[in-house]
Amino acid sequence: MHIGILTGGGDCPGLNAVIRAVTLALQRECGARVTGIERGFRGLLERRSRGLGPAEVIGIVAQGGTILGTDNSCNPFDVGGGRDASAQALAYVRELALDALVAIGGDGTMTIAHRFEALGLPVVGVPKTIDNDLAHTERTFGFDSAVAVVSEALDRLSTTARSHGRVMIAETMGRYAGWIALEGGMAGGADAILIPELPFDLDAVAALCREREADGGATLICIAEGAHERGAGLSVRATLASSPDPLRLGGVSLALQHQLQPRLASEVRSIVLGHTQRGGSPTAYDRVLATRFGYHAAQLVKAGQFGRMVALQGDRCTSVALDEVAGRNRVVPPEHALLQAARGIGVHLDD
Repeated sequence: MHIGILTGGGDCPGLNAVIRAVTLALQRECGARVTGIERGFRGLLERRSRGLGPAEVIGIVAQGGTILGTDNSCNPFDVGGGRDASAQALAYVRELALDALVAIGGDGTMTIAHRFEALGLPVVGVPKTIDNDLAHTERTFGFDSAVAVVSEALDRLSTTARSHGRVMIAETMGRYAGWIALEGGMAGGADAILIPELPFDLDAVAALCREREADGGATLICIAEGAHERGAGLSVRATLASSPDPLRLGGVSLALQHQLQPRLASEVRSIVLGHTQRGGSPTAYDRVLATRFGYHAAQLVKAGQFGRMVALQGDRCTSVALDEVAGRNRVVPPEHALLQAARGIGVHLDD
């Protein structure tokens, strides 16, 4: 058995732990040969690959990023303005004599993997995204590490906010889902958490800040990059037509700073946490989850259960069909227990 493995989409803490687990489990349990495809699906077009064995994966469980490299803009089904290069990718798969492919990534990667599955390439998916927004899995690895970064950043921002009586705004990643801002804001003690699922009222946010001013306190706001004022659009910093997800969100924290400052006596500052949420070593939780996912992916390959993605449901590793995941997102539901808990302790969420 010869299995390929690739990492697609953005980099993320825990990718190397999955690579390690898939490689070791396949070799130990069924004597499989494992080949890493470099730079995600781009590697299938540029014919870039290398062998993986125990020597190549020893000691990588704690490393951030991915030893194989990744790419978040190459879709073999849509290259350079609409050209379908999937046949070229499959030709390299045949040249390598791969029996199956393990694709580690987010919704874009799962969508591409599903399309290759439909063309006859056996695929197993592993859910990766710091945004925690993949359908049918309660957790994705990388999310816990991103939340830890947000929590630490808010801890640091709160000290300077209190020292100066300022309003400090921290912008998180998350695209169209508010999971990072919600859990990071809760962990970091934010006074207001603004997420895409609950459009905010600017007057209400300003009133919160003035109320805290009157009490001599500071205000700590955690805002997701996809959050927006009620009736307003998203803050888009760039558009990449070649990417499966062309909109690059960002800048909402600075916009909120400029809107709040004329309404307040306190100084308002903002910071975009950006790619600090993607970098660095994975947390212990993410290392364990990534290892569990990698091992379960190997079991699916071993059992010949292809066209499926590993998922976590009720702390149990299971799998779901790729066509149930491709092109779908998981956002924060309005009745989620964390929203109820936040409201219950006085965190401002919407109005």
